[in-house]
Order: sequence, then C-alpha cells, then structure tokens
Amino acid sequence: MYIASVGRAFPPHYYDQETLIAALEGVWAAQHHNVHRLASIHRNTLVGGRHLALPLEGYAELTSFTDANDAFIRCAVDLGAEALRDALDGAGLAPNDIDHVIFVSITGLATPSIDARLVNRLGLRRDVKRTPIFGLGCVAGAAGLARGADYLRAYPREVVALVSVELCSLTLQRGDLSFTNLIASGLFGDGAAAAILVGDAGTAPATRHAGPAIVATRSVFYRDSEDVMGWDVTAEGFRVVLSADVPKIIEARLAEDVDAFLAAHGLTRDDVTSYVCHPGGPHVLQAVQRGLDLADDALAVTWESLRRIGNLSSASVLMVLRDTIDAHRPAPGAWGLLLALGPGFCAELVLLRW
Repeated sequence: MYIASVGRAFPPHYYDQETLIAALEGVWAAQHHNVHRLASIHRNTLVGGRHLALPLEGYAELTSFTDANDAFIRCAVDLGAEALRDALDGAGLAPNDIDHVIFVSITGLATPSIDARLVNRLGLRRDVKRTPIFGLGCVAGAAGLARGADYLRAYPREVVALVSVELCSLTLQRGDLSFTNLIASGLFGDGAAAAILVGDAGTAPATRHAGPAIVATRSVFYRDSEDVMGWDVTAEGFRVVLSADVPKIIEARLAEDVDAFLAAHGLTRDDVTSYVCHPGGPHVLQAVQRGLDLADDALAVTWESLRRIGNLSSASVLMVLRDTIDAHRPAPGAWGLLLALGPGFCAELVLLRW
C-alpha cells in the first residue's frame, strides 16, 4: 500500500501567539485572579502562531454549543473539500476515482457526517463507501492511515481517501479556568489534511506515488488509562481532559511497544532513519525523544510544525507527513516510523518504506 499524496488546507485567519494571548487575556480578565499568567503558559507551548476557523471577533458570537457546532459543520465542509482536492491533485486523480472515504475528527459533531457532505460538494460517486470515525483524538490521523491500509489489503485495486478536519478553536470553554484548559487554549489550532492511499495492484494510470509505502501497522492500548486524555462532554460542549501523566506513560512504555513492532519485521530502532510524529506539545515530544532515545534532530520536522501552526489534533501527523514529503524526504528505501498517541490511552504505529 502507498500513500500517494497528502493534501492540506487552512482557514485564512492566522494569528501570531502574542495576538492570541492578548485576545484571551481580554476574555478571562474578569474571571482569573492572575490573568497575566496566561502569557507564560502559552509561551511555554512553543507555538508561534495558529490558524483559526473564524476571525477573532467572530468567537464572541458563539454563545452556545449549538453555535460552535454549526460553525464547525460549515467550516469543516469547506476545509475538508479543499484538503481533499489538494490530495487528489497531488495523486493525479479525480473525485470519481475514490472508492472509500475515511473521515476523522474530534472537534465537532454532524449527522449526516462531514464525509457525506463532501460526497455532494465534490461530486464523489454514489457508490462510494464511507467510514466516519469520532473519538480517537490526536491518534486518528495515524489510525486513519492504518485502517485505510487494512482496507487496501482486501481491496488492493481501490483508492482510499482519508480526510481529517480539526477546528480546535471552536471547542474553547470560556468558563473553564483550569490549568488544562489554559494550556489547551494556547496549544491547539485549526486545519484540515487529506491523504490518498492506493494498493499494490494499481489504480488509474495517472496515479503518482509521492509518499512512502505502508509496510505494516500496529495499534497499542494502555489499559486503565481512560482518564488521562479526552473530552468531558458538557452542556457547554467539549471540555478538555489532559493529564500530566501522559508524558510519563510515553517515556516509560512507548519504547517497548515500538521495539516489539519493529522486531516483528526484523528491524530495530537503529534501522529507522525518519520519524513522522504527532506534535502533541513540548512535554509529549520530549518524552518521545527520551523514551525512544532519539537524536536531538530526529523530530525536527515535528517541532517546526508545532512552532508554525500548533497542535491540530488528528490532522497534525498528516501535516508533518506532508512536510516530510515536500522538504525532508528520506533516501529511497529508507525505513520510517509514523506514530501518534491519543485518548484510550493508546498509540498507533505505522511502518513506512520510502
């Protein structure tokens, strides 16, 4: 199975971190006893700026979960369509070449799901198969690639489109002054990504394979850790759950699972020359580096993505993959590992061959 291309799309509203700090200080000034602490928290995320689904002044109009979710649906269809068009162009394919759409998101709800709306927006075939996935959070970009590869093992002549849209800014909880919410409000941004996957049996003659082959995948679930990451779903919407235990779990346990996965394919970490890692935040990335004993520059592309656009939940690992394809492509034949972590607590590992 091959990742033929990765597309992406961003809302037009981009703000540097200092502008966002000032805006959020204005939101919380009357509620927080030390609102200027927010600046220190947000600067420590090492995020330089983020795209937002709406212009800053538009968030004051979101007075309910309904308002925010309506904005999610509207913006998600626009951005998902743009990202998928970009991915199709990169693969030399047309909308009617798609056999199966996998849609992932954690930042909004829609029935019919966003993928159904994309069928109409882009004119996908009436017999296209659809798999919308909600609840995997940041791991969903990697999991979506893995589930797409699973499908192509059974149907190697088909084309799978993975679409991720995350509009994290629309989940902001103005009444939540917890340290976790303050961190999240400075870390997460908005955007969409799409990947086109094709099988060994080939597709349309014009198909291009810009990305690597997917050799194998593995899912890892860490038992009894449901409370370390996710959402509390409230009347006001999605309230973030993010425990300080996340980096500890990663540092203590990820290496064992990575080593077992690689060993199953006759490899060790020394054979892996390229890492495509979800930019979960500074503490998460440091834990991955320490846990896997990586060189300082092994996650350089991920660190740069975090600085430039923040954490985009499920879309982020696909953004890092696109950056790797465009500007940091490993040598032909090199082994790579794509990985992400998310609610469960869980990890998804994807073995790549460039």
